[in-house]
Amino acid sequence: MADPSRPRAEPEPTDVGLRARLMREFPAVSLAVRNLSRQRLRAGLAMLGIVIGVFAVVALGMLGTALQGAALAELGGLGNQVIVSPAGGADSLDSRDLQAIRRAAAGHGEVVPLNSGTATVSGPGGETFAQLYGTTRPQALFGDSGLPSYHRQGAIVGADTAASLGVRVGSTVEISGNQYRVVAILQDQGSISPIRPGSAVVLPPDEFAASGYSQVVVQANSGEDARQVASGVRERLNVRERRVSVLSLTSILSQISEFFDLLNGFLLAVAGVSLVVAGVSIFNIMLMTVSERRGEIGVLRAVGIHREQVLRTLLAEATLLGVAGGSLGAVFGAAVVVGVALTTRLPLSAVLVPTNLFVALGAFAFGVLIALVGGLYPAYRAAWEPPVESLRG
Repeated sequence: MADPSRPRAEPEPTDVGLRARLMREFPAVSLAVRNLSRQRLRAGLAMLGIVIGVFAVVALGMLGTALQGAALAELGGLGNQVIVSPAGGADSLDSRDLQAIRRAAAGHGEVVPLNSGTATVSGPGGETFAQLYGTTRPQALFGDSGLPSYHRQGAIVGADTAASLGVRVGSTVEISGNQYRVVAILQDQGSISPIRPGSAVVLPPDEFAASGYSQVVVQANSGEDARQVASGVRERLNVRERRVSVLSLTSILSQISEFFDLLNGFLLAVAGVSLVVAGVSIFNIMLMTVSERRGEIGVLRAVGIHREQVLRTLLAEATLLGVAGGSLGAVFGAAVVVGVALTTRLPLSAVLVPTNLFVALGAFAFGVLIALVGGLYPAYRAAWEPPVESLRG
Protein backbone atom coordinates (compact mmCIF):
# COMPACT_ATOMS: atom_id res chain seq x y z
CA MET A 1 0.00 0.00 0.00
CA ALA A 2 1.33 3.41 -0.89
CA ASP A 3 2.28 5.70 1.91
CA PRO A 4 -0.19 8.63 1.82
CA SER A 5 2.35 10.88 3.57
CA ARG A 6 4.88 10.43 0.73
CA PRO A 7 4.64 13.28 -1.85
CA ARG A 8 3.37 12.13 -5.21
CA ALA A 9 5.70 12.54 -8.17
CA GLU A 10 4.71 15.20 -10.66
CA PRO A 11 3.65 13.74 -14.01
CA GLU A 12 6.09 14.38 -16.82
CA PRO A 13 4.82 16.98 -19.28
CA THR A 14 3.66 15.64 -22.61
CA ASP A 15 3.15 17.40 -25.92
CA VAL A 16 -0.59 17.37 -25.30
CA GLY A 17 -0.06 18.88 -21.87
CA LEU A 18 2.23 21.58 -23.25
CA ARG A 19 -0.27 22.46 -25.94
CA ALA A 20 -3.03 22.63 -23.36
CA ARG A 21 -0.90 24.86 -21.15
CA LEU A 22 -0.06 27.15 -24.06
CA MET A 23 -3.74 27.21 -24.96
CA ARG A 24 -4.60 28.36 -21.47
CA GLU A 25 -1.86 30.99 -21.24
CA PHE A 26 -1.88 32.24 -24.84
CA PRO A 27 -5.25 31.33 -26.31
CA ALA A 28 -5.11 33.93 -29.08
CA VAL A 29 -1.72 32.72 -30.34
CA SER A 30 -2.77 29.07 -30.16
CA LEU A 31 -5.94 29.72 -32.13
CA ALA A 32 -3.99 31.79 -34.65
CA VAL A 33 -1.48 28.98 -35.20
CA ARG A 34 -4.30 26.47 -35.66
CA ASN A 35 -6.17 28.70 -38.11
CA LEU A 36 -3.05 29.36 -40.19
CA SER A 37 -2.20 25.65 -40.31
CA ARG A 38 -5.67 24.94 -41.70
CA GLN A 39 -5.08 27.43 -44.54
CA ARG A 40 -1.45 26.81 -45.35
CA LEU A 41 -1.53 27.81 -49.00
CA ARG A 42 -3.22 31.14 -48.37
CA ALA A 43 -1.02 31.85 -45.35
CA GLY A 44 2.09 30.92 -47.35
CA LEU A 45 1.19 33.30 -50.16
CA ALA A 46 0.57 36.14 -47.70
CA MET A 47 3.87 35.40 -45.95
CA LEU A 48 5.68 35.27 -49.31
CA GLY A 49 4.80 38.91 -49.92
CA ILE A 50 6.41 39.89 -46.61
CA VAL A 51 9.47 37.71 -47.40
CA ILE A 52 10.00 39.43 -50.76
CA GLY A 53 9.51 42.91 -49.31
CA VAL A 54 11.85 42.44 -46.36
CA PHE A 55 14.36 40.66 -48.60
CA ALA A 56 14.40 43.66 -50.96
CA VAL A 57 14.84 46.16 -48.12
CA VAL A 58 17.63 44.18 -46.45
CA ALA A 59 19.49 43.33 -49.65
CA LEU A 60 19.37 46.82 -51.14
CA GLY A 61 19.94 48.58 -47.82
CA MET A 62 22.91 46.45 -46.79
CA LEU A 63 24.40 46.57 -50.28
CA GLY A 64 24.13 50.36 -50.40
CA THR A 65 25.76 50.70 -47.00
CA ALA A 66 28.53 48.29 -47.97
CA LEU A 67 29.23 50.15 -51.23
CA GLN A 68 29.42 53.45 -49.34
CA GLY A 69 31.83 52.02 -46.77
CA ALA A 70 33.98 50.37 -49.45
CA ALA A 71 34.15 53.56 -51.52
CA LEU A 72 35.15 55.74 -48.56
CA ALA A 73 37.71 53.14 -47.47
CA GLU A 74 39.12 53.03 -51.01
CA LEU A 75 39.57 56.79 -50.96
CA GLY A 76 41.61 56.21 -47.83
CA GLY A 77 43.29 59.23 -46.34
CA LEU A 78 42.44 61.46 -49.28
CA GLY A 79 40.16 63.56 -47.10
CA ASN A 80 42.85 63.80 -44.40
CA GLN A 81 45.48 65.26 -46.69
CA VAL A 82 46.07 68.99 -47.20
CA ILE A 83 48.51 70.06 -49.93
CA VAL A 84 49.86 73.62 -49.84
CA SER A 85 51.50 74.92 -53.02
CA PRO A 86 52.93 78.34 -53.98
CA ALA A 87 50.59 80.80 -55.72
CA GLY A 88 50.62 84.38 -56.91
CA GLY A 89 53.62 83.93 -59.20
CA ALA A 90 55.90 82.37 -56.54
CA ASP A 91 57.97 79.34 -57.51
CA SER A 92 58.42 77.86 -54.05
CA LEU A 93 57.51 78.11 -50.39
CA ASP A 94 60.10 79.57 -48.05
CA SER A 95 60.88 78.90 -44.38
CA ARG A 96 58.40 81.59 -43.20
CA ASP A 97 55.62 79.88 -45.11
CA LEU A 98 56.63 76.55 -43.61
CA GLN A 99 56.54 77.97 -40.07
CA ALA A 100 53.08 79.45 -40.66
CA ILE A 101 51.85 76.08 -41.92
CA ARG A 102 53.34 74.32 -38.90
CA ARG A 103 51.50 76.71 -36.56
CA ALA A 104 48.22 76.15 -38.41
CA ALA A 105 48.66 72.37 -38.23
CA ALA A 106 49.81 72.21 -34.60
CA GLY A 107 47.86 69.44 -32.86
CA HIS A 108 45.95 68.53 -36.03
CA GLY A 109 48.45 66.56 -38.07
CA GLU A 110 52.01 66.09 -39.32
CA VAL A 111 53.70 68.56 -41.67
CA VAL A 112 55.96 67.20 -44.43
CA PRO A 113 57.87 69.73 -46.60
CA LEU A 114 58.40 68.41 -50.09
CA ASN A 115 60.41 69.08 -53.25
CA SER A 116 59.13 67.63 -56.48
CA GLY A 117 60.04 67.31 -60.14
CA THR A 118 60.07 64.90 -63.06
CA ALA A 119 62.95 63.06 -64.72
CA THR A 120 63.86 60.01 -66.73
CA VAL A 121 65.08 57.17 -64.53
CA SER A 122 67.31 54.39 -65.91
CA GLY A 123 67.87 50.94 -64.48
CA PRO A 124 69.09 47.46 -65.46
CA GLY A 125 65.81 46.68 -67.21
CA GLY A 126 65.41 49.92 -69.16
CA GLU A 127 64.27 53.45 -68.44
CA THR A 128 61.00 55.20 -67.57
CA PHE A 129 59.60 58.62 -66.78
CA ALA A 130 59.01 59.09 -63.05
CA GLN A 131 57.83 61.68 -60.55
CA LEU A 132 60.60 62.74 -58.19
CA TYR A 133 59.94 63.70 -54.58
CA GLY A 134 62.49 65.09 -52.16
CA THR A 135 61.84 64.60 -48.45
CA THR A 136 63.62 63.35 -45.38
CA ARG A 137 60.41 61.80 -43.99
CA PRO A 138 59.00 59.37 -46.58
CA GLN A 139 57.34 57.24 -43.93
CA ALA A 140 55.20 60.17 -42.74
CA LEU A 141 54.38 61.18 -46.32
CA PHE A 142 53.33 57.81 -47.69
CA GLY A 143 52.29 55.98 -44.53
CA ASP A 144 54.41 52.94 -45.41
CA SER A 145 55.94 51.44 -42.25
CA GLY A 146 58.56 49.64 -44.36
CA LEU A 147 60.25 52.90 -45.30
CA PRO A 148 63.03 54.54 -43.29
CA SER A 149 61.76 57.12 -40.81
CA TYR A 150 64.55 59.50 -41.92
CA HIS A 151 65.83 59.48 -45.50
CA ARG A 152 69.44 60.64 -45.90
CA GLN A 153 70.87 58.92 -48.96
CA GLY A 154 69.98 56.63 -51.83
CA ALA A 155 66.66 56.33 -53.66
CA ILE A 156 63.29 54.91 -52.67
CA VAL A 157 61.61 53.59 -55.81
CA GLY A 158 57.87 53.06 -56.26
CA ALA A 159 56.71 49.53 -56.98
CA ASP A 160 55.51 50.28 -60.52
CA THR A 161 58.70 52.09 -61.43
CA ALA A 162 60.81 49.33 -59.88
CA ALA A 163 59.00 46.74 -61.98
CA SER A 164 59.57 48.78 -65.17
CA LEU A 165 63.26 49.22 -64.43
CA GLY A 166 63.84 45.70 -63.12
CA VAL A 167 65.36 46.91 -59.87
CA ARG A 168 65.15 45.79 -56.26
CA VAL A 169 66.74 46.81 -52.97
CA GLY A 170 70.48 47.08 -53.52
CA SER A 171 70.20 47.84 -57.25
CA THR A 172 71.38 51.09 -58.79
CA VAL A 173 69.34 53.63 -60.75
CA GLU A 174 70.54 56.62 -62.73
CA ILE A 175 68.79 60.02 -62.68
CA SER A 176 70.16 63.00 -64.63
CA GLY A 177 73.64 61.46 -64.75
CA ASN A 178 73.71 60.68 -61.02
CA GLN A 179 73.59 57.14 -59.69
CA TYR A 180 71.64 56.19 -56.57
CA ARG A 181 71.45 52.93 -54.67
CA VAL A 182 67.91 51.67 -54.10
CA VAL A 183 67.37 51.50 -50.33
CA ALA A 184 63.66 50.58 -50.32
CA ILE A 185 60.72 49.77 -52.58
CA LEU A 186 57.66 51.96 -52.03
CA GLN A 187 54.49 49.91 -52.18
CA ASP A 188 51.27 51.37 -53.59
CA GLN A 189 48.83 51.54 -50.67
CA GLY A 190 45.81 51.24 -52.98
CA SER A 191 44.30 54.52 -51.79
CA ILE A 192 43.53 57.54 -53.94
CA SER A 193 45.86 60.48 -53.37
CA PRO A 194 47.29 63.35 -55.42
CA ILE A 195 50.73 61.95 -54.55
CA ARG A 196 51.04 58.58 -56.30
CA PRO A 197 53.62 56.34 -54.60
CA GLY A 198 53.66 53.62 -57.26
CA SER A 199 55.34 55.75 -59.93
CA ALA A 200 57.47 57.82 -57.55
CA VAL A 201 61.16 58.02 -56.83
CA VAL A 202 62.02 59.58 -53.46
CA LEU A 203 65.40 61.27 -53.01
CA PRO A 204 66.92 63.32 -50.18
CA PRO A 205 65.96 67.03 -50.46
CA ASP A 206 69.64 67.99 -50.96
CA GLU A 207 69.53 66.41 -54.42
CA PHE A 208 67.19 69.20 -55.58
CA ALA A 209 68.63 72.56 -56.61
CA ALA A 210 65.60 74.54 -55.36
CA SER A 211 66.16 76.72 -52.28
CA GLY A 212 62.59 76.43 -51.00
CA TYR A 213 59.89 73.80 -51.09
CA SER A 214 57.69 72.83 -54.02
CA GLN A 215 54.84 71.76 -51.72
CA VAL A 216 54.02 71.18 -48.10
CA VAL A 217 51.84 68.18 -47.32
CA VAL A 218 49.90 68.02 -44.06
CA GLN A 219 48.75 64.54 -43.03
CA ALA A 220 45.84 65.50 -40.78
CA ASN A 221 44.52 63.23 -38.06
CA SER A 222 40.96 63.29 -39.44
CA GLY A 223 38.76 64.97 -42.01
CA GLU A 224 37.69 67.61 -39.49
CA ASP A 225 41.34 68.31 -38.64
CA ALA A 226 42.04 68.70 -42.37
CA ARG A 227 39.28 71.32 -42.63
CA GLN A 228 40.75 73.26 -39.69
CA VAL A 229 44.28 73.07 -41.10
CA ALA A 230 43.16 74.28 -44.54
CA SER A 231 41.21 77.15 -42.98
CA GLY A 232 44.13 78.08 -40.70
CA VAL A 233 46.63 78.13 -43.57
CA ARG A 234 44.39 80.39 -45.64
CA GLU A 235 43.89 82.76 -42.71
CA ARG A 236 47.61 83.00 -42.00
CA LEU A 237 49.04 83.18 -45.51
CA ASN A 238 46.27 84.54 -47.75
CA VAL A 239 45.03 87.47 -45.70
CA ARG A 240 46.53 90.31 -47.75
CA GLU A 241 47.29 88.46 -50.95
CA ARG A 242 46.92 84.94 -52.27
CA ARG A 243 50.36 83.57 -51.52
CA VAL A 244 49.53 79.86 -51.41
CA SER A 245 47.10 77.44 -52.98
CA VAL A 246 45.45 75.07 -50.48
CA LEU A 247 44.10 71.77 -51.79
CA SER A 248 41.85 69.85 -49.39
CA LEU A 249 39.57 67.15 -50.76
CA THR A 250 37.48 66.80 -47.62
CA SER A 251 34.57 68.57 -49.29
CA ILE A 252 34.68 66.07 -52.15
CA LEU A 253 34.47 63.19 -49.68
CA SER A 254 31.49 64.87 -48.03
CA GLN A 255 29.75 65.15 -51.39
CA ILE A 256 30.48 61.50 -52.13
CA SER A 257 29.04 60.50 -48.76
CA GLU A 258 25.94 62.63 -49.39
CA PHE A 259 25.50 60.97 -52.79
CA PHE A 260 25.60 57.50 -51.24
CA ASP A 261 23.13 58.58 -48.55
CA LEU A 262 20.77 59.73 -51.30
CA LEU A 263 21.31 56.50 -53.22
CA ASN A 264 20.62 54.40 -50.12
CA GLY A 265 17.44 56.36 -49.44
CA PHE A 266 16.26 55.79 -53.00
CA LEU A 267 17.00 52.05 -52.85
CA LEU A 268 15.22 51.70 -49.51
CA ALA A 269 12.22 53.63 -50.86
CA VAL A 270 12.00 51.28 -53.85
CA ALA A 271 12.27 48.26 -51.58
CA GLY A 272 9.70 49.78 -49.20
CA VAL A 273 7.18 49.78 -52.03
CA SER A 274 7.49 45.99 -52.08
CA LEU A 275 6.61 45.87 -48.39
CA VAL A 276 3.61 48.15 -48.90
CA VAL A 277 2.40 45.85 -51.69
CA ALA A 278 2.88 42.92 -49.32
CA GLY A 279 0.79 44.75 -46.72
CA VAL A 280 -2.00 45.24 -49.26
CA SER A 281 -1.81 41.55 -50.10
CA ILE A 282 -2.14 40.61 -46.44
CA PHE A 283 -5.04 43.05 -46.09
CA ASN A 284 -6.79 41.42 -49.02
CA ILE A 285 -6.14 37.87 -47.83
CA MET A 286 -7.19 38.66 -44.27
CA LEU A 287 -10.34 40.32 -45.57
CA MET A 288 -11.19 37.27 -47.67
CA THR A 289 -10.40 34.96 -44.76
CA VAL A 290 -12.67 36.89 -42.44
CA SER A 291 -15.47 36.86 -45.02
CA GLU A 292 -15.20 33.07 -45.41
CA ARG A 293 -15.11 32.55 -41.64
CA ARG A 294 -18.05 34.79 -40.78
CA GLY A 295 -20.10 31.78 -39.70
CA GLU A 296 -17.30 30.42 -37.52
CA ILE A 297 -16.77 33.83 -35.92
CA GLY A 298 -20.53 34.17 -35.36
CA VAL A 299 -20.63 30.81 -33.55
CA LEU A 300 -17.71 31.85 -31.36
CA ARG A 301 -19.44 35.09 -30.49
CA ALA A 302 -22.75 33.27 -29.84
CA VAL A 303 -21.20 30.84 -27.34
CA GLY A 304 -19.71 33.70 -25.33
CA ILE A 305 -16.34 34.45 -26.89
CA HIS A 306 -15.77 38.17 -26.39
CA ARG A 307 -15.10 40.39 -29.40
CA GLU A 308 -11.71 41.35 -27.95
CA GLN A 309 -10.69 37.69 -28.02
CA VAL A 310 -11.68 37.46 -31.69
CA LEU A 311 -9.74 40.65 -32.42
CA ARG A 312 -6.63 39.37 -30.63
CA THR A 313 -6.79 36.05 -32.49
CA LEU A 314 -7.00 37.65 -35.93
CA LEU A 315 -4.29 40.16 -35.12
CA ALA A 316 -2.13 37.32 -33.83
CA GLU A 317 -2.53 35.60 -37.22
CA ALA A 318 -1.35 38.71 -39.05
CA THR A 319 1.55 39.20 -36.61
CA LEU A 320 2.70 35.60 -37.00
CA LEU A 321 2.70 36.04 -40.78
CA GLY A 322 4.80 39.19 -40.37
CA VAL A 323 7.26 37.60 -37.92
CA ALA A 324 7.78 34.50 -40.06
CA GLY A 325 8.01 36.42 -43.33
CA GLY A 326 10.22 39.14 -41.84
CA SER A 327 12.63 36.61 -40.35
CA LEU A 328 13.00 34.66 -43.60
CA GLY A 329 13.34 37.83 -45.68
CA ALA A 330 16.00 39.31 -43.38
CA VAL A 331 18.03 36.09 -43.33
CA PHE A 332 17.84 35.60 -47.11
CA GLY A 333 18.68 39.25 -47.80
CA ALA A 334 21.73 39.20 -45.51
CA ALA A 335 22.88 35.88 -46.98
CA VAL A 336 22.69 37.25 -50.53
CA VAL A 337 24.74 40.37 -49.67
CA VAL A 338 27.37 38.24 -47.89
CA GLY A 339 27.45 35.98 -50.96
CA VAL A 340 28.00 38.98 -53.22
CA ALA A 341 30.90 40.10 -51.01
CA LEU A 342 32.47 36.64 -51.10
CA THR A 343 32.24 36.34 -54.90
CA THR A 344 33.20 39.91 -55.88
CA ARG A 345 35.76 42.52 -54.87
CA LEU A 346 33.36 44.04 -52.35
CA PRO A 347 35.14 43.71 -48.97
CA LEU A 348 33.32 41.52 -46.46
CA SER A 349 34.34 43.98 -43.74
CA ALA A 350 32.21 46.63 -45.48
CA VAL A 351 29.18 44.33 -45.15
CA LEU A 352 29.73 43.25 -41.54
CA VAL A 353 29.24 46.68 -39.97
CA PRO A 354 26.80 47.67 -37.17
CA THR A 355 24.78 49.83 -39.58
CA ASN A 356 23.78 46.77 -41.60
CA LEU A 357 22.57 45.05 -38.44
CA PHE A 358 20.22 47.96 -37.84
CA VAL A 359 19.10 47.77 -41.49
CA ALA A 360 18.16 44.10 -41.06
CA LEU A 361 16.40 44.67 -37.73
CA GLY A 362 14.59 47.73 -39.09
CA ALA A 363 13.39 45.83 -42.16
CA PHE A 364 12.17 42.98 -39.97
CA ALA A 365 10.28 45.37 -37.68
CA PHE A 366 8.81 47.18 -40.68
CA GLY A 367 7.64 43.85 -42.14
CA VAL A 368 5.88 42.93 -38.90
CA LEU A 369 4.30 46.39 -38.73
CA ILE A 370 3.04 46.17 -42.31
CA ALA A 371 1.49 42.75 -41.62
CA LEU A 372 -0.14 44.03 -38.43
CA VAL A 373 -1.55 47.10 -40.17
CA GLY A 374 -2.76 44.94 -43.07
CA GLY A 375 -4.73 42.71 -40.70
CA LEU A 376 -6.05 45.47 -38.43
CA TYR A 377 -9.15 46.52 -40.37
CA PRO A 378 -10.33 42.99 -41.26
CA ALA A 379 -9.87 41.91 -37.63
CA TYR A 380 -11.71 44.95 -36.32
CA ARG A 381 -14.55 44.41 -38.80
CA ALA A 382 -14.92 40.75 -37.84
CA ALA A 383 -14.79 41.38 -34.09
CA TRP A 384 -17.37 44.18 -34.07
CA GLU A 385 -19.86 42.56 -36.45
CA PRO A 386 -23.03 41.43 -34.59
CA PRO A 387 -23.14 37.63 -34.08
CA VAL A 388 -26.53 37.39 -35.78
CA GLU A 389 -25.18 38.99 -38.95
CA SER A 390 -22.16 36.69 -38.90
CA LEU A 391 -24.35 33.59 -38.55
CA ARG A 392 -26.45 34.66 -41.53
CA GLY A 393 -23.27 34.68 -43.61
